[in-house]
Amino acid sequence: MKLFYLFLILIFTCSINLSAQTVDEIYSQTVDFMNTLSPEQLQATSYPMDDTLRKKWTNLPVGLATRPGIRYGDLSAESRIEFHHVLITLLSSQGYLKTTSIMQLDDILNEVYTAAYKEKNIDKELYQELMDLDWGYGNYYISIWGKPEPMGNWGLSFSGHHISLNLTVSGNDFSMAPLFLGTDPAEVHSTQYAGLRVLSKEEDYGFRLINSLTEEQKSIATLSMEVPGDIITNPTNKNRLVDYSGIKADQLTKEQKKLLKMLIMEYVNNLEHEKAHAYADKIYNAGIDNIYFAWIGSFEPQKPHYYMINGPDFMIEYDNVGFQNNGNHIHSIWREKGNDFGEDLLKSHYERDEHHHH
Repeated sequence: MKLFYLFLILIFTCSINLSAQTVDEIYSQTVDFMNTLSPEQLQATSYPMDDTLRKKWTNLPVGLATRPGIRYGDLSAESRIEFHHVLITLLSSQGYLKTTSIMQLDDILNEVYTAAYKEKNIDKELYQELMDLDWGYGNYYISIWGKPEPMGNWGLSFSGHHISLNLTVSGNDFSMAPLFLGTDPAEVHSTQYAGLRVLSKEEDYGFRLINSLTEEQKSIATLSMEVPGDIITNPTNKNRLVDYSGIKADQLTKEQKKLLKMLIMEYVNNLEHEKAHAYADKIYNAGIDNIYFAWIGSFEPQKPHYYMINGPDFMIEYDNVGFQNNGNHIHSIWREKGNDFGEDLLKSHYERDEHHHH
């Protein structure tokens, strides 16, 4: 029995060290990146932690919405390599590949529209309008909030068209919410890249889950409203999804719950192993039965559709409409409730500080 307790203590202390070690890794990798920047670049990248810009995120192309920080395309090769190391430290291999593929998708989008213009499928005016949106692999911005230091409070954002990655570090913990990923096109239909689908599982698992439901379950899960033109919790919308809607997981069969878990984990597993596990534990401890799944729109691909997964302490939103209403343009977001931009983390950090000062 003693051995068993010793084993538990060992596991517990290892897991504590693991999370602290992760923050150390994130910190040292960020510092390695910062050390490759010139003084001017470092100044352009750095902002105070309490700057209101830190919480202002957008997924629009940079031609429509400027971003704080330094442009990825203006970095030296050395700086880019170190920044990729930062991304690899924060994200799993799938999260890293999705993020970098979304950047590449901007270049592909330019090729798709250039080909369409040459083939006279779009006119010069529209073509020019699209080019002015200024999307491209290099048009993503890095900003650092506060001063990265061990056990300190600081953050890092990586943002541009269809990417908003937000890291908040506080003490030996960190948050990655909100994490927005989008793709346009969701499936490339022309050029040498035809067939490419960067966020394929977010879509496929969603359809698999909704189509596994009985007619009765489907009618509970499906909300009778127009498919939103964007995720409902987008930055310009004042609406917050406070109410639970759709079907509660305790009304699902064992097999359907497996599909729901698979879909949730597709988002959670974008994060590096330890963080993904911590999030998964939190979700399952709060109880899979307490999660709601809601659907709007078509039950088949290439037509507008939307879903939301709403749990006690997290929310996932996915929207696929597209400006041509063709269901070929994905927006998706992972949120920790109450911990967007590390709100909860920072609050408990300041409370602990207060406590120490008294």
